[in-house]
Amino acid sequence: MSDASAPIPMIAGLSSIADRYDVILCDIWGVLHDGVRAFPETGDALNRFRAKGGAVVLVSNAPRPGSDVLSLLDRLGARRDAYDDIVTSGDVTRHSIEKRRDEPLFHLGPDRDEPLFRGLDVRRVGLEEADYVVLTGLLDDDHERPEDYHDRLVAMRTRNLPMICANPDLVVERGHRLVYCAGSLAALYETMGGEVIYAGKPHRPIYEAALTLAATSRDRPVDLTRTLAVGDAIRTDITGARAMGMDALFVTRGIHAREFADASGAHDDAALARWIAGQSVHPTMMIETVVW
Repeated sequence: MSDASAPIPMIAGLSSIADRYDVILCDIWGVLHDGVRAFPETGDALNRFRAKGGAVVLVSNAPRPGSDVLSLLDRLGARRDAYDDIVTSGDVTRHSIEKRRDEPLFHLGPDRDEPLFRGLDVRRVGLEEADYVVLTGLLDDDHERPEDYHDRLVAMRTRNLPMICANPDLVVERGHRLVYCAGSLAALYETMGGEVIYAGKPHRPIYEAALTLAATSRDRPVDLTRTLAVGDAIRTDITGARAMGMDALFVTRGIHAREFADASGAHDDAALARWIAGQSVHPTMMIETVVW
């Protein structure tokens, strides 16, 4: 963890630090796109890092296989030459499901997350017959809140069903607003005494998978001291990176931006300094948006 008493530097672009790192593990939603459009300046910056010999692995808490997220990135206009590979919490969840292949499961989440189960030899049942729950998100995240699921969570807790959370994020940006993610439901289940197994950031398995992909891309082992994690969420991106022993670059124009904006919505540097000092985990550096 960085020293909370020392100011955390704000960098202007990746070019000022690129020579320190061989690998970037980059968050997707909030860094590479906002759910509506890709950020071209970020794609350009990551491409320039790769052109200097670096490897970029995208690390996402999306509850779908990486191949499906790649298709989404293409639709949003993200450039393919900005990254070498991708791993998602959906990929990690699929591995967990495969290890429980003889146990019937109940899926709680929207239809758009169906690709998570594609090709898996598992039996999906109703809640009353399930041995465990796979949570991918709220059924209607445009209108629902975690509290709307209280009765369903009580039913799960009554049966002591373990839950695999395929997306530990609490909220995510969709355009200019925040919507609830699976992590918000999982956190509520934990307060009720339920057992939750988290598949994505900030937990170790997804980082181990990402580092394996980075080593394959570079055809050599990865040095954690020369690996930079980039993300816009303190609870997942920054906490996970610091726990792994990596440097962390915090993107301030992401999901936390409202917490240190002034009355007009503009970025308030003093408010950011106070807010970041009050966090239990601190990034190595900060950047407004990822640019070169």
